Parts: sequence; structure tokens; C-alpha cells
Amino acid sequence: MLKKVRILIVDDDPDVCEYLESFLKRDGYDVRTIHDPTKVLDEIKNSRYQIVILDLKMPRLSGVDLLKSIRAVDTDICIIIYTGYPSVDTAIETMKQQVFDYIKKPFDIEDFRAVINRAIKEKGLIMSPEARVNIEIGNKIRTLRHAKELTLKQLANRTGLSVSLISQIELAKTSASVSTLYKIASALGIKIGYFFSDL
Repeated sequence: MLKKVRILIVDDDPDVCEYLESFLKRDGYDVRTIHDPTKVLDEIKNSRYQIVILDLKMPRLSGVDLLKSIRAVDTDICIIIYTGYPSVDTAIETMKQQVFDYIKKPFDIEDFRAVINRAIKEKGLIMSPEARVNIEIGNKIRTLRHAKELTLKQLANRTGLSVSLISQIELAKTSASVSTLYKIASALGIKIGYFFSDL
């Protein structure tokens, strides 16, 4: 059985943590949040995470200092920085520590999702080819649906499929049959081959 990618969110703002945790869990990830940066090292040492999403500006311990401490105990973990106070200095400092990306707040949620997906793809965090295909197809459907400003219900009405099934496909929780993908492609005005490009 494929294990979920485990993501640790480090931010002293509980609202931001809750928001990110909610949407990442909906995307099928195993997510944990920590508000106190001084507790992060023990968590990383005692649990296995593939991705850390780290805010730079926090009380008690700066994100840059925490980043260096994390790198001292784990050189391989994928770290994504996000900050409401971007600067050239912090960007350079974090890139020296091999961060995967440096994101400015406020961010577009689809852009954030794309960074996570790119990290998973480039780092090879999901080893099952089927899981990778399901995630890519789900993301393409969701992106196209949003671009056409369609709700799940509207897409369901156009395809004759259930809202639940389309939602499960978008979240990569189920595989879509060829006939299902054909119906979705037709409803979105694209060729079915689009779903398999760049795979």
C-alpha cells in the first residue's frame, strides 16, 4: 500500500496552519502543524516527514535559524519557505540551505499546490506510478474546472457523473476509467490525451 506523503507545517499563526492543513489533507496528504518553532527539531527527529513548510518570521526562533538547525539533522528533507516579509537577504540565506522554493505571502492556493506537486515529482516522494498519474490527472481536471469557473456540481451535470466521483478523482483518491475521463474531457472542451501529456 502506498504511504501518504507526510508534511509538517511550521507557523506561529494558528489560522494559517489550519487553512493549509485543511487544503493539504483534502489533497490526500498526511499533515501535522506546529506553532512553536522550538519543538520542531524533536518532531523531525522522532517522526518521518518528506516535506516541511516553514514560515520565516516567528517569535522565539527565526525561520532562518530553524532552517539551519533542521539541515544539521536532515540534509535530504524537502523544505518550502513562505513568508510575508520577503527580502533578498533571506532568499539568499535560505537558498544556501537548499530550500526547494521560497514563496511570498499572500499566495494563490493553486500556485501553492503546484509547488507541492512539483516538489513531490522532482524529489520522487511518491514511488507508485499509478499514484503519480492519479495526482497529475486530478490536478489537471481541477485546474481546468476552476479556469472555466465550473463547480463540481456543474461538471457533474455536464458529464452525467456523480459529484462524489469527480471529487474523488480530483483528489487522486480513485482512478478514473477511460470512459469517465472521456466524459470529463468532452465537458471541459479538451481532448482526452491532454490528461496524459507530461506524465
